Amino acid sequence: MSDPHLDRFDAAVRTLAGDGNVKDRLQRAFEENLSEIPDEELPTSLKERFTALKSRMTRVEPHNGEGAICASVRKMSAKEASSCAISVVSLYGEMLRGNEAGTVLAAIDEVDAAVVPPFLVKSVS
Repeated sequence: MSDPHLDRFDAAVRTLAGDGNVKDRLQRAFEENLSEIPDEELPTSLKERFTALKSRMTRVEPHNGEGAICASVRKMSAKEASSCAISVVSLYGEMLRGNEAGTVLAAIDEVDAAVVPPFLVKSVS
């Protein structure tokens, strides 16, 4: 993977798939990998959903030295935390599909730019 944001989502999904309860995994995944991604650097099709996820992850005012993500996740039910985790996985999947499409298009461009071997050229005699 060459896209740093895609790499961050990959790391977040790996954290979500690890051991521990969903709230702990979600908090770690978001704090360590996704919280610093600027919304405007994501593909247009993902910006709105990522912004909404960030809002859900930081909506609670922190107290006693904890961060907004920790406070927000602490106040979530397990069902809410699972919903946020599903959003992370869904966004990652869409980023992968977009990256694959770009890779395929780049590969097609490379083939078009290459010289076609004579045995593949159809004779028009």
